[in-house]
Amino acid sequence: MTIARIFGDRRHAWAFWFGCLIVTAGVALHLPMYWMGRDMGFHLAGMAMDAGMWWGMALIVGGVALTAFGLLPAHKGEQGSLEVLAPPEDAPLTGAHWAMCALLSLALIVDIMKPASLGFVTPGMREEYGLSDAMVSILPFAALSGTVVGSFVWGWLADVYGRRASILLSSVMFVGTSICGAMPDFWWNVGMCFLMGAAAGGMLPVAYALLAEIMPTRHRGWALVLVGGIGAVGGYFAASALSAWLQPDWSWRVMWFLNLPTGLILIALSPLLPESARFLQHVGRGDEARAMLARFGSRVRTVGVAPDTESRSHLPPVDRRHLAITLALTLAALAWGLVNFGILLWLPSALVAEGRSVEAASALIARSTLIAAPTILLSVWLYSAWSTRGALALMLGVTALGLFGLLLRSMGVSVLADPVAPLAMLIVGSSGVIAIILPYTAENYPLRIRGRATGWIAGCSKLGGLLAQGLAVLAAAPPLGFAAAAIGVLTVAALGLVAAFGRETRGRDLRDLENPR
Repeated sequence: MTIARIFGDRRHAWAFWFGCLIVTAGVALHLPMYWMGRDMGFHLAGMAMDAGMWWGMALIVGGVALTAFGLLPAHKGEQGSLEVLAPPEDAPLTGAHWAMCALLSLALIVDIMKPASLGFVTPGMREEYGLSDAMVSILPFAALSGTVVGSFVWGWLADVYGRRASILLSSVMFVGTSICGAMPDFWWNVGMCFLMGAAAGGMLPVAYALLAEIMPTRHRGWALVLVGGIGAVGGYFAASALSAWLQPDWSWRVMWFLNLPTGLILIALSPLLPESARFLQHVGRGDEARAMLARFGSRVRTVGVAPDTESRSHLPPVDRRHLAITLALTLAALAWGLVNFGILLWLPSALVAEGRSVEAASALIARSTLIAAPTILLSVWLYSAWSTRGALALMLGVTALGLFGLLLRSMGVSVLADPVAPLAMLIVGSSGVIAIILPYTAENYPLRIRGRATGWIAGCSKLGGLLAQGLAVLAAAPPLGFAAAAIGVLTVAALGLVAAFGRETRGRDLRDLENPR
């Protein structure tokens, strides 16, 4: 399959590739500044940026704009006159499906590695820039702000311009934001971290939407959860392993420069990344949809004519027909963000304040995490073999039990003096929730708003974290017991709404799930 054929649906394919080249050149102009500090441990704080860096930033901005232009569709189809083709519901699992799962797993590993690197760069950044803890906390706050914005914006882009184009735009931005590694000023790092977060936050929900629309029905559930789990575990492992390998010799800055090769790898593999045949049908590009269905082993046959009865302008939260499930998933996402970026980050300090040593507190959390390690595989089995709605409700329930266990412990319940049990439940539950919630979202909304819906829920999961980090920046984090109680109530509300209004999606054709009930 040639590159020309792959990009034949784009208005100006040359603009995409030329834009990638310009962005890469802009990054290369920052490398001399980084290399200049090799005899000083790559300490660049306080140094003046040279003309090459300023020109490099201008090239990056222009290159990203050019790639976005190059990714615009070559034409719009005839909405309303499109024949409906047999989608990949009845297709066998082929090598093309496995290749797509592998490629999206790699994309999510790269995607999650970006924000995961924050924990490994902040110690070196604090030392080089001479920052206080409050100032350092601005960096993850900026990254989370970016992921919220990126999830919302990229979800919209995916529904308008296509799933594939949105993923490629994120990859290009990964390359551009690698210049963070050469920035001599902390606030440039903050700005670049926001942009990196936007690209990372945008890729995740779009990848889920693409995977949901291409996998056959009987394989969709386990593939969604497993690919997401591989991305999460692989991203954190890659960040920690590369940090241990590279930072001793190349400083914390090299973690940002890793955005260059990883982004270029995704771009180089882009000819292998498919577009959703469902999306192609939806926008009236029937010939391309037929070719994509055939690529994935579907029987290409006409089953009717698609009526043009629905507008594509609605956002999920204001579509009355999906209001109940949107509210349920929004509360669940907010609760997860507050747990992951609030409770679990505040817990070590709370344990130290009780008189435990830092080593003992870290060991305790590590033991609890080890207990929770098989959660991803358990989630895959529950979601694909038992019940999609039940799996999400179960994980929300386990999370709530962990939160109320921490509450009871803070009230002096002696049996919970050792927090391993409630902490393990909290980690198991929250890990299961994030493994399940985006796949479940992708299956619950019609194609016309699937990207925006998944982006909305992904953004809300980060918004909960943003609220927690905002409290930390303001030094207003509540006592652990009070926080656990408040988030526990939110989690129980989400559990009740999922149980009452959630739909069972396991084994169901996505065409049957187009309507709310």
